[in-house]
Amino acid sequence: MMRTVLALALAFAGAAQAQNFTTLKGHGGPVMALDLSPLGQVASASFDNSVGLWDGRDPQWLEGHAAAVVALAWGPDGVLYSGGDDFTVRAWADAPREMGRHEGKITTLDVSPDGTWLASGSWDGSVRLWPLPDGAPVELPYPGAGVNAVAWGPEGRFLYAGTSQGRLLRYEPATGEAPLRLIEHGFGINEIVVTADWIAYGAVDGGTRVIDPEGGAIADFTLDRRPILAMDHHPKTGQIAVGDGHGYIMILDTADWRIVRDFQATRQGPVWALAFSPDGAVIHAGGLDDVIYAWPVALLDAFDPGISGERSFLRAPETMSNGERQFMRKCSICHALDNGPSRKAGPTLHGLFGRAAGSVPGYSYSDTLAGSGIVWSEESVDALFDEGPDHYIPGSKMPMQVIAGKDDRADLITFLKQATRGE
Repeated sequence: MMRTVLALALAFAGAAQAQNFTTLKGHGGPVMALDLSPLGQVASASFDNSVGLWDGRDPQWLEGHAAAVVALAWGPDGVLYSGGDDFTVRAWADAPREMGRHEGKITTLDVSPDGTWLASGSWDGSVRLWPLPDGAPVELPYPGAGVNAVAWGPEGRFLYAGTSQGRLLRYEPATGEAPLRLIEHGFGINEIVVTADWIAYGAVDGGTRVIDPEGGAIADFTLDRRPILAMDHHPKTGQIAVGDGHGYIMILDTADWRIVRDFQATRQGPVWALAFSPDGAVIHAGGLDDVIYAWPVALLDAFDPGISGERSFLRAPETMSNGERQFMRKCSICHALDNGPSRKAGPTLHGLFGRAAGSVPGYSYSDTLAGSGIVWSEESVDALFDEGPDHYIPGSKMPMQVIAGKDDRADLITFLKQATRGE
């Protein structure tokens, strides 16, 4: 793999910098969203609760969310907006601020073409319009289910929403009326791209389809890969990038509706975020890894798949003990094992056994965990994963997850006792 990368670097050394493979490193968890400003500045959102602004390889960290950040949108005035699992919408201007909250996790943001409204959608089933730069939000009629995607039409008259029940809806916000149902896909619609002539969408079952503005079929690019998790459109070059749960990036040509690239970006893990460079020559991608990758679109097929395959939590499962596999699946995204600084969303597990819950200096715990009186031991760790954090410590920040197998829990504990020794 390294020989391939070196050969490509030498072969294209004379190309413009935008044509080079690059990586942006610094996040402490999976990259959940990407957006590029018109001037090419990369904004990234991560499971580590932060937003990164990248000028070269040195990021500026925007901190304020209390949970994973999963949605980003640049406004035409250069203001960046973000939404996260903490239910909040935030604006990152000269004076960063919380604009307001939904009643559930925010999944999607989009700024209207004229820059006067920010649309947000949430798992709570709400679609809201936030007047820019400031003001109270307007809630649109209930879409009937949780909202996974919103996208403005090119003239700003219509707002489109994709729901967890597989409906593609069209709102006309000026009227205040219930949305028009364009599509009943049957599986949740995760991504939408809208132009004056067509609408592309991606769904949980892998459905990747293009329809006309009234819902008529134009093209179907559904492959045996699911779910569709990311889409980006570059109008000037007529490209759509599609990312899925199997780690592929598919590039579509909208001029004659064909697949021009189909690239396995990772050997393991999904592609959660995609964003074209302003000239459309480079595609930026993020996923389970904590690194942002940028590939020249024209050279995608020349790269080895899984350029990040040497990173620890993407190692092949057969190379690990069962206990380490359980740690990688259940713990590694949020927790480090060593005692050094970390940008991960959770506290380090270094010195775990015998430590009081909620006692790592400098970490902002929930009141529930800090006051629980729990001391981490073989018994308490086993109970945590047997019952699940939502039952064992209800109200904590820990995500809902269970390890059902008694032997699997025992193997995890054996691994953690060795790996977290506070010596």
